[in-house]
Parts: sequence; C-alpha cells; structure tokens
Amino acid sequence: MRSSMTSSAGSLTLYLNELSRFPLLSVDEEQLLARRYLQDGDLDAAHTLVTSNLRFVVKVAYEYRSYGLRMQDLIQEGNLGLMRAVQKFDPDKQIRLISYAVWWIRAYIQNHILKSWSLVKLGTTQAQRKLFFSLARTRRELERLGDRDGSSPDETRIARRLRVKPTEVREMQRRLDGRDLSLDQPVGDEGVATHLDFMASGAKGPDEDLAEGEERALVRTRVGTALDRLDLRERFIIEQRVMSDRPMTLKELGEHFGFSRERARQIEIRAKEKLKGVLAASMRDVLPELGACA
Repeated sequence: MRSSMTSSAGSLTLYLNELSRFPLLSVDEEQLLARRYLQDGDLDAAHTLVTSNLRFVVKVAYEYRSYGLRMQDLIQEGNLGLMRAVQKFDPDKQIRLISYAVWWIRAYIQNHILKSWSLVKLGTTQAQRKLFFSLARTRRELERLGDRDGSSPDETRIARRLRVKPTEVREMQRRLDGRDLSLDQPVGDEGVATHLDFMASGAKGPDEDLAEGEERALVRTRVGTALDRLDLRERFIIEQRVMSDRPMTLKELGEHFGFSRERARQIEIRAKEKLKGVLAASMRDVLPELGACA
C-alpha cells in the first residue's frame, strides 16, 4: 500500500519535472511553427507548440484544485484543450498562442468538472456555468468583507454581485451541496483509496449476530411452550392457519375435523386468545418491567 501511494504521488511530480525539458518559445519561433502546421499540416510543429505550453496548463489546472478532483485528470483535460487550441490557432491574429489557448484549456477543465460533479446535468447554459464556478469564490470574497462589519453574505448580496436572481443562487448552492459521486472514485491525487474504503460496513458484528441468535432461540422456546398449552385441535388450527407457508382455509379445517366452517373460526379465535395470554405471561417473565407497565 505504501509503495503504491508513493508511486502514484510521484507520478505527478515526475510529470512536472519532465515539463522543464521543453523550452519556452519566442514569438518568432511560435509564429514559424504555427504557420508550418497551418499551411503544411506539420505534426512535428504542432507537437512542439503543445509541449512548450504544457506548464501553463498545469498552472491553470491548479486554479481548480478546490473542486476535489484528481489533479492528473484536470491536467489531462487541460492538455486536450491546449491541443484543440493549437488546431484552431491563427498566427495572423498577432496574439500569443497561450493567450488564445487559455480559453480552450479552461473550457475543457470546466466541462470535465461539470460532468464529474453530478449524474444530474447542471450548468447547461453559459449563465449557469458562470454561476457554478463563481459562486464559491464570490461567497469567500463577501465573507472576507463581512469580517470587517460583522455580517455574513446572504443570497441577495451574492446574487447582486453576480447579477443573477437570488433563486438561482439558492438552486445552484443546493446542487453544489447535494453533490453525488461514484463510490469507486479515487480520493485525493494519489488515487489509492476510494470513497468506498471510508464507508461503514453494513454487515452485523459478531455481538449482534449472537444477540439475534439468542433472541430467535428464546422465541422458539417460548412459542413452543405456548403451543403445548393448547389442546390438539387448537394447536392444529394455529399451526395450519398461522404458522404454515400455505394456510388451510376455514372450510378445509371444518372438513378435516367434521364440523362447520363457523365452528372452525370460533376455535381459531379461542386458540389465538389463549396463545396471546400465554405469550404475554411468558414475556413478563423475561422482561419484568412489562408487568409493571401493564
């Protein structure tokens, strides 16, 4: 376990160290490579453009670490955004690649967070996406201001700051608080433990199994004693009407004993009352406090 955690934690550190092998590009180098890819489809040029900007993806990904997802996954999604930006980049716009790519990097990371946050789709409009990623930050900013005047931010103040309705703030906060996730999802950047590892087992302990076994044995003994107090007809009727998986009808019982259906019903009622009285007295022997309450 310890070696696995060390290996997993070290993989991110190793990746970050590897990024230093790729030098940053000057403006002229970036323009030249971008034109080679745009005009000639030079994949080596595209590869150089991507690798020289990987460290910026890490910087952007770390801004989203508070959402509780694995940093490796955020970086991976950001890298996909960077590659998409290289495909769409136009060097004639006279801007640096990273200035253009940061929009794609954030879009891919944010889309991954939204998809991973809940099985229920949220943030389907641009306004909702903005509210999802701005709500926590705005609340923290207002809380810092509230420390000075002794007040705490409410939904109205947050809504006013974000220029949305208070109902939208409440709805988004409810979704954030009610986040669902897979029990198999790794916890933390190491990815060794999962949420399932921290759930209490639903299995009964040995003491509970022992107590339930003793309780069942006690019930069987008391019920057996109570049945012995009934005469043969009463016991037969109770066993066939109450304790059987396929109860006999009153008509069948009458035919069995040679009397009417109504007579069978009367004997059943009498047997149940007698059985109830015997079991009640038996339980008072086991739990004397029941007798005091009666």
